[in-house]
Amino acid sequence: MWKNKNKKAGLAPFTAMLCVALLGAFLSGSCSSARSRPMPLGQPSPEASPKMAEEMEISGAPPPSSPAPSVAASASKSVARQDSSASNSESYNSIVENTFKTASQDSISTFAADVDTASYSNVRRFLRDQALPPVDAVRIEELINYFDYGWKEPSSGSAPIAVTSEVASSPWNPEARLLAIGLRTRSISAENLPPANLVFLIDSSGSMSDPDKLPLVKRAFSILAETMRPQDRVAIVTYAGSAGLVLPSTTGSEKGRILEALERLDAGGSTAGGAGIILAYQTALQNFRKGGNNRVILATDGDFNVGASSGADLDKLITSYRSKGVFLSVMGFGTGNLKDSSMETLADKGNGNFSYIDSIGEARRVLVEEMGATLLVVAKDVKIQVEFDPKVVKSWRLVGYENRLLAAADFANDAKDAGEMGAGHRVTALYEIVGNDAASGDLGTVRVRYKKPDQDQSVLLEFPVADNGQKYTDASTDFRFAGAVAMYGMLLRSSTFAGSSTWQLALDLARGAAGKSDRRAEFIGLVEAASKLKR
Repeated sequence: MWKNKNKKAGLAPFTAMLCVALLGAFLSGSCSSARSRPMPLGQPSPEASPKMAEEMEISGAPPPSSPAPSVAASASKSVARQDSSASNSESYNSIVENTFKTASQDSISTFAADVDTASYSNVRRFLRDQALPPVDAVRIEELINYFDYGWKEPSSGSAPIAVTSEVASSPWNPEARLLAIGLRTRSISAENLPPANLVFLIDSSGSMSDPDKLPLVKRAFSILAETMRPQDRVAIVTYAGSAGLVLPSTTGSEKGRILEALERLDAGGSTAGGAGIILAYQTALQNFRKGGNNRVILATDGDFNVGASSGADLDKLITSYRSKGVFLSVMGFGTGNLKDSSMETLADKGNGNFSYIDSIGEARRVLVEEMGATLLVVAKDVKIQVEFDPKVVKSWRLVGYENRLLAAADFANDAKDAGEMGAGHRVTALYEIVGNDAASGDLGTVRVRYKKPDQDQSVLLEFPVADNGQKYTDASTDFRFAGAVAMYGMLLRSSTFAGSSTWQLALDLARGAAGKSDRRAEFIGLVEAASKLKR
């Protein structure tokens, strides 16, 4: 079947076979044949905020506050779910927590911006299944960045990124101060977004037959299709059971045709992921929109049954299309096969973001409510560097971002890839800082580098970091909520840097800064669920 499809798309069979092997280097697993029963297509909600009922819809799990048995955390590389009798092959990159650095010897911290949020929804999935997540599934920066914070937005005509900093006492370390650095890009309303040229690359292999996989994928993309405008275009490429170009590039005004193509998808057979990604990229290039949003969106559980080859060659493939202006975003679905580590790497190489979709509510958040942030890059290769003043700062520690760290020399190296920020995105980073006794003055300097999407030379922003000595209780609600989320992450990881953190303290801090946000209220329920499991 793929031989004929590839001829139609102008692919040489040898190239397709090679790329099948390459993708297997990143995402490998076993597939079993199955067919899924179609589920009703999702309809966009008129309400802006996600609802708890939607969030629970797929798993059918009890609310987070329901009693839960005590469960021990599983091994970091492969976690066994309590409700599954089948072998579990989920995988996560190992995380070694950042430690305190002595400012007199190491005063500079450099890392790439990270707007991924997959870790938050994946951890939520474990907790709703009444199990603790594996330690390495918990990336604290992604937990923090799941939430919106009121960092200042760039003014009209200025740089596309604005930077905010705030300092207060640490709620878990009485010897330290807590520094929050917030980046925010300019928001763009949905009607003012540039025309989109999207390709849905959908894994339809046998492993995708579960209700929280292909059926949820179909509903998620149906929601996005409903929001598309006449100037937008979408194509659908699948691999495995229904492999090939299922829908050629189609205008957003033909919603019925798009929805019908999604509804026809079934799961079955083994995987041809490499050929699929080539076909998706070629389809995007054939319909390239200059000045538009040209993007492939890969939806998969990560179960690619294609053998093993060179991951470096796959990097080169994705990077080559990135240089042509076609970006790659990745959405993970389902349980048991999730290759979190590989999917995150693919999205990073493709200048896209990595999301984990555990419910129709999460799909609506990623693809509708935050469409601009998810799909439209306004600043690429965003790097953050903080230089601490050793006269004022004795030691410092970056909370999270372990897999985003850069060498100090990489900051000014425009050839070094970094993170992307979409329209309206917020990035928040927290530092623990121990000061020198009786020292006063600015803590240091925050520098940010970014490139405009169509340029290769970076722009530098620079700001001083002041500390006015405020207490944690006097800090902004956003600062206090970010601190509560960081504490939650450290407790889940059993961090050696958690200090005096307790589940009750995390709950109290979150409740005091939740306001009327549905999303923050849901977080409180997750903290309650985790606290019961951790007893």
